[in-house]
Amino acid sequence: MSDSPKQGFDTLQIHAGAHPDPATGARQTPIYQTTSYVFRDADHAAKLFNLEEVGFIYSRLTNPTIAVLQDRMAALEGGVGAVCCSTGHAAQIMALFPLMGPGKNLIASTRLYGGTVTQFSQTIKRFGWEARFVDFDDTDALKAAIDDNTRAVFCESIANPGGYITDLDAISAITDEAGLPLIVDNTSATPYLCRPIEHGATLVVHSMTKYLTGNGTVMGGAIVDSGKFDWSASDKFPSLSQPEPAYHGMKFHETFGPMAFTFHGIAIGLRDLGMTLNPQAAHYTLMGIETLSLRMKRHVENAEKVATWLENDDRVEYVTYAGLKSSPYYDRVARICPKGAGGLFTFAVKGGYDACVKLVDALDIFSHVANLGDTRSLVIHTASTTHRQLTAEQLEAAGAGPNVVRISIGIEDPDDLIADLDQALTKACG
Repeated sequence: MSDSPKQGFDTLQIHAGAHPDPATGARQTPIYQTTSYVFRDADHAAKLFNLEEVGFIYSRLTNPTIAVLQDRMAALEGGVGAVCCSTGHAAQIMALFPLMGPGKNLIASTRLYGGTVTQFSQTIKRFGWEARFVDFDDTDALKAAIDDNTRAVFCESIANPGGYITDLDAISAITDEAGLPLIVDNTSATPYLCRPIEHGATLVVHSMTKYLTGNGTVMGGAIVDSGKFDWSASDKFPSLSQPEPAYHGMKFHETFGPMAFTFHGIAIGLRDLGMTLNPQAAHYTLMGIETLSLRMKRHVENAEKVATWLENDDRVEYVTYAGLKSSPYYDRVARICPKGAGGLFTFAVKGGYDACVKLVDALDIFSHVANLGDTRSLVIHTASTTHRQLTAEQLEAAGAGPNVVRISIGIEDPDDLIADLDQALTKACG
């Protein structure tokens, strides 16, 4: 069937990119567990390697199972193309790879997953790149941080760990004026709750490990290209606008137009960085996406109920869930995430660090793991784990203070989750 843009989300999450297998008629997308593909003849092989024809060469670059997932991700996010890779962290590096260079910088939100903060503040220095962290609620500070060497702006739609909602409309207005691409990590929201491209995002990145797969089985990352950025409007992005030596001087943007970033991500990003997704992981992710809308509805319903209960409990100092009317981000939910504020948030426990540790150890239904977005409810004390590498100032800016516990609400019976939290808080707080 055709992937009509008029089709609804529930239809696209099942059908986009997929067709019965031409060899066998198999309805479910097969796992093409192969490294390489037979060329029709020498001329066919030459055209594929010279990007004159689209097809399969070697599974580090392209694979039929992964191709279906890429098409589905693009359809769900409203992009023109997507590149899938090994992890969410790999997706971040691959998104920046064509844009950055030695001496260049990106502006990043202070409210990011701890691993992303570490990747940006430490690891990318080895490439000669710099990250400048700014509170994205302070738009004047964001504008002031941008200079002639800035090449990208990066944020999360629903920030991990606190569940904060970023005002993507305000941020994209700034990036548009500056002529810069806006990269939005949409992992916590998924395209069911938020479609960043509709709010001005240039690129959308995902850790598909989380809600998209939904069952904690495989890892994967994705970069979705909006196709709307003019890479040739300035000389800031030579990888996309200037001749590419490896392809005899071809200019990606001139040749591929709106698909320039997607083709570059495969032909150069996957070719040289090698951050390849395996086809079995792509298969698991495709199956997970088929039920994404059903799961996200339940995640939101449960999170609203649990967050409301926690907010009214005397043993809890505060709850960060944006779906609560008390949240300073409540008004953004209807505009940025109209189907709900997600299933991820934090709460502060009276008794501080020690009480948080006792709480985590006392929980029964909640699994103590370094993950989120599972069908199971998950818990972690971020200050001592996922955000442990951050300074005290960075922890507070990220909403991961020592008295804070992060929970990812699953799709279990919400009354059972509340009962589990109740008994654990009793043990933690006395």
